Amino acid sequence: MTATIPALASQYDPTTTETKWQKFWEENQVFKADPNHPGEPYCIVIPPPNVTGSLHMGHAFESSLIDTLVRYHRMKGRNTLWVPGTDHASIAVNAVLEKQLKAEGKTRHEVGREKFLERAWQWKSESEGTIVNQLRRLGVSVDWTRERFTMDEGLSKAVLEAFIQMYEEGLIYRGNYLVNWCPASQSAVSDLEVDNQEVNGHLWHFRYPLTDGSGYVEVATTRPETMLGDTAVAVNPNDDRYKHLIGKTLTLPIMGREIPIIGDELVDPAFGTGCVKVTPAHDPNDFEMGQRHSLPFINIMNKDGSLNENAGEFQGQDRFVARKNVVQRLEADGVLVKVEEYKHKVPYSDRGKVPVEPLLSTQWFVKIRPLADRALGFLDDRNSPEFVPERWTKVYRDWLVKLKDWCISRQLWWGHQIPAWYAVSETGDAITDETPFVVARTEAEAREKAVSQFGENVKLEQDPDVLDTWFSSGLWPFSTLGWPKETPDLKTYYPTTTLVTGFDIIFFWVARMTMMAGHFTGKMPFQDVYIHGLVLDENGKKMSKSANNGIDPLLLIDKYGTDALRYTLIKEVAGAGQDIRMEYNRKTDESATVEASRNFTNKLWNAARFVMMNLDGKTPQQFGNPTPTLPVNGEGETKSNGGDLELCDRWILSRYHQVVQQTGDYINNYGLGEAAKGLYEFFWGDFCDWYIELVKPRLRPDAPASSRLVAQQTLAYVLEGILKLLHPFMPHITEEIWHTLTQANEGKSLALESYPKSDPALINPDLEQQFELLIGTIRTIRNLRAEADIKPGVKVSAILQTESDRERHILLAGQSYIQDLAKVEELTIPGTAETQQPPSSAETPNQAVSANEKGNFKISPIFLPFLLLLPLLFLVGTGVIAVATVAKQILGTRVSEAKQVGATNPPSTVSPPEPASTVQADTPQAIAGVVGTVQVSIPLAGVVDVDALRAKLEKNLNKVEAEAKALSGRLSNAKFVDKAPVDVVKGARDALAEAEKQAEILRERLARL
Repeated sequence: MTATIPALASQYDPTTTETKWQKFWEENQVFKADPNHPGEPYCIVIPPPNVTGSLHMGHAFESSLIDTLVRYHRMKGRNTLWVPGTDHASIAVNAVLEKQLKAEGKTRHEVGREKFLERAWQWKSESEGTIVNQLRRLGVSVDWTRERFTMDEGLSKAVLEAFIQMYEEGLIYRGNYLVNWCPASQSAVSDLEVDNQEVNGHLWHFRYPLTDGSGYVEVATTRPETMLGDTAVAVNPNDDRYKHLIGKTLTLPIMGREIPIIGDELVDPAFGTGCVKVTPAHDPNDFEMGQRHSLPFINIMNKDGSLNENAGEFQGQDRFVARKNVVQRLEADGVLVKVEEYKHKVPYSDRGKVPVEPLLSTQWFVKIRPLADRALGFLDDRNSPEFVPERWTKVYRDWLVKLKDWCISRQLWWGHQIPAWYAVSETGDAITDETPFVVARTEAEAREKAVSQFGENVKLEQDPDVLDTWFSSGLWPFSTLGWPKETPDLKTYYPTTTLVTGFDIIFFWVARMTMMAGHFTGKMPFQDVYIHGLVLDENGKKMSKSANNGIDPLLLIDKYGTDALRYTLIKEVAGAGQDIRMEYNRKTDESATVEASRNFTNKLWNAARFVMMNLDGKTPQQFGNPTPTLPVNGEGETKSNGGDLELCDRWILSRYHQVVQQTGDYINNYGLGEAAKGLYEFFWGDFCDWYIELVKPRLRPDAPASSRLVAQQTLAYVLEGILKLLHPFMPHITEEIWHTLTQANEGKSLALESYPKSDPALINPDLEQQFELLIGTIRTIRNLRAEADIKPGVKVSAILQTESDRERHILLAGQSYIQDLAKVEELTIPGTAETQQPPSSAETPNQAVSANEKGNFKISPIFLPFLLLLPLLFLVGTGVIAVATVAKQILGTRVSEAKQVGATNPPSTVSPPEPASTVQADTPQAIAGVVGTVQVSIPLAGVVDVDALRAKLEKNLNKVEAEAKALSGRLSNAKFVDKAPVDVVKGARDALAEAEKQAEILRERLARL
């Protein structure tokens, strides 16, 4: 006796299933990696989300892509590790805490560093579970036992070691340079954290008088407040308009300071007036000119964006308030010439969301050129790392070429504190630009170094600044594996295999990781960099907080299930690196695309239930594989260990193994979207719509035992294979169905099963092509039935005519399939004595018609005149067409029974046709279509009232034409088009296009009738 197989519930419940298996995977440590595992290593480190964050659609998209790759390679037998973790997000956390303190009427300086950091760690412990638990809801197959945090003990030691090494090698230095200053966070930000936004601004023109009173020069600027810090005016030395003024001096308006006119080729004579005000302390280009010409550097800005004592009467004013007041003063003094509208780019802080201020400041920097050049060497000499899509290679290279020294200090408290101690006793107990310092791993080591230089009474104070978050993130691929120690994980899994990330952080993160890894490990940190696109909203726009157009993935998970969302995000990718658009109705919080994937999960569930209900409690392992044996009897007949494989069995096995090969090829080349779409089409189309329907008669209790067994065996084998193929994309539902199907032991997991292998011997492209003709014929008959409004339960007669012997024998081999699925009671496939002989092996559908088989499929003589005239009655093309009337006796003549008993008997050949008789004059109507070169017709007399059908079509046409006329009139009204909301006008245009399309279809149907 066989055990009764556990039944699936009548309906799929994603919430219950997903919770169950997420808990199972984690409790059983299914995804825990072992460096001693024999498989080839496959490692991915998660792009660490901010510890402050919550799951957004970008996280869901990226995590779904990574998990698909990781699960696939795990099933392929590779030693797989996906490292999870979060980033400490210095600026974001500081902003959150300072906002909380402000609400309490306090500042961080009032509470002090120690108390502030206590708050920070407390807040981190309370909030970090949000993003981590949301990632768990996605079902990601990470190794949670290896979860990391950029400020955990191990990673903090790695950051410290990296800083010390680079400082000792002369790659980290402290200097007074112009930095991008964010007044909102009151911290320096790197060039890569600046977003240049195009804004509609102004260009102010004003005059600077020559000190000798001989005239003036006119300058133009987009930041008039900075003129308070001007120390020169520059012209191009080759500009004939001004080169005679080089060396003279000007009197700076408002400030009354005498400043020189200098010549510098950096000046663009075509910009503004050709005279450029120079503010070395507040502009990168001016900074370089100031250094070249030894100009004074006058800083007029405080760190909060207000003006300082060097701004004179404007001291204490916010920079934008001061801008207006400076312009008013210049106008009052009579030196304002004009104000122009001017569109230009303004650098914004990516974190603070305010315009950055170039500010002269003493900061810590990384000397970037040696690191960038090493990364360039790997790229140019070894194409390492390899970018997918390849077009991003040039973008990455260009950035490495133009990178400038990296400012790594941030004026914040949450983060890795810079390991430098200042001998403040040497500079009046205060840290100044001149205070000497020592760099050390610990305070004790720092004191030892300082005492040797400054004596026992030296007083030390650690640098209050922290390192840029990207400094620790740059170490992520190897620090998470144990560096600087030579751990088993580092030996086994480094370099990692693939980095999956968005194009928007190639420069923030990818370049920093390659530079740091090249320097510290001598290797690139990953083999491939898969750059994915963005998830756009329903209007094709980038999602952002400022636009308030984000779509909450958790809301869609609650409504449709995790697997549905994951599958949607991956299936929508049309080529690696392409953006995807998420259909979304904000009024109902519904998504048509995710709903379609939910329907797919339901289809998978229901199809699996049907298959299991027909397996008699057996598992795929008990049935065994339906692999054909060698041909027997010299006739090409094939058998499995269950019995003869029939035509549709061989077809679905060929399609299955073709899809196994195709899916693997796609995933190996990062074509995840194409792989998902291919599986969707195979499962829903080939397996459900065709194979299951074709074998249903063979599953009945009264079907021949051998045929029934092969059908069960093939269904079980292919279904289990489908579950394995889909598992990387839809892990929860496939795990649930697989356990039920295989009756697997409690500790087993589909995630650890072997991925299907393609068997080339079972792939038969010729058979698949021939089967397409059968499918096309069935579809055509179904379309003809629908066209003629033939009720689903009514069986019809059908005639298939072709000049091709090959097509005729294909149709003969699959005639029972055509009759079953197209509801054809009497089927005629005409031919001549010569063409009805058994075909050659090249023409036989995989030897479906054997040489020793004799058929009894006969054609009534009365059909022949109709059949001979039939080719002349078709329109050119493949659409449905009307056929002229044929002899009335056709309908009265019984067509020989083509349908095989039960649909399980082997297909047969047809006998030679009998002589033709004379065509009668009084003829009924038929409807016909074409598939390939096969002409398909269905006589309508006695089946359809053609006059009633015509009247129905005319009524529908009148209705649609009236609707189109009304819409057209509405859209021709200029007031409606101009004043109605854009979406209303668009809706009207779409409705008109649809109405016109429907009208055209109805006219064509009427013409055919």
